[in-house]
Amino acid sequence: MIRGAIFDVDGTLLDSMPIWEEAGERYLTSREIVPERGLGQRLYPMTMEEGACYLKHTYGLPESTGDIISGINRQIEQFYRYSARLKPGAAEFLEGLRKKGVRLTAATSSDRHLIEAAFTRLGIGPYFERIFTCTEVGEGKDKPKIFREAAACMGTAPEETLVFEDALHAIDTSLGSGFKTVGVYDASSEDRQEEIRAKVHIYMSEYRAFDLFWESA
Repeated sequence: MIRGAIFDVDGTLLDSMPIWEEAGERYLTSREIVPERGLGQRLYPMTMEEGACYLKHTYGLPESTGDIISGINRQIEQFYRYSARLKPGAAEFLEGLRKKGVRLTAATSSDRHLIEAAFTRLGIGPYFERIFTCTEVGEGKDKPKIFREAAACMGTAPEETLVFEDALHAIDTSLGSGFKTVGVYDASSEDRQEEIRAKVHIYMSEYRAFDLFWESA
């Protein structure tokens, strides 16, 4: 019997993964600087400090790397506060779980203030008993701590808890901890979809009709 559900946010509930590639480009554009083609892909594997150094030296920016990081973070915050959208059907899906009496928590690698801003604007905050962040928990999703703490908050055992994730490393952690795991398609991990599909208990290319999902859960 399913009594609880833990939702990842970026790429699972929110169509928000592109901002992490676009933030540097948005920062330059806000300065009326034309970014190079493929800048987002170049910056994506870098740390924030490495990316800021790259922008400073490549584009001759007079600001310190700290100021550049602050400017990029403002672009990210504005996206969550004003632009981030739910994946199609996600709100109706959450409502379906609520009607079944399933308790909900969120587990995210993003900062709390970003997720809370998006949840409030999109009206889904009340569905969740609590938001857990990797920063506050002290470990990333390559470790099970965030999932275990979210389940403990709901008072549910792993075998009666669904974990919704789009990223393979988090899916592996969830499965390894005994959670019933739902793989949610996101374009950011297009090249890993067959592997994800083969591993998870349930695979969702989109938030389809809730009743059909519930029958297989």
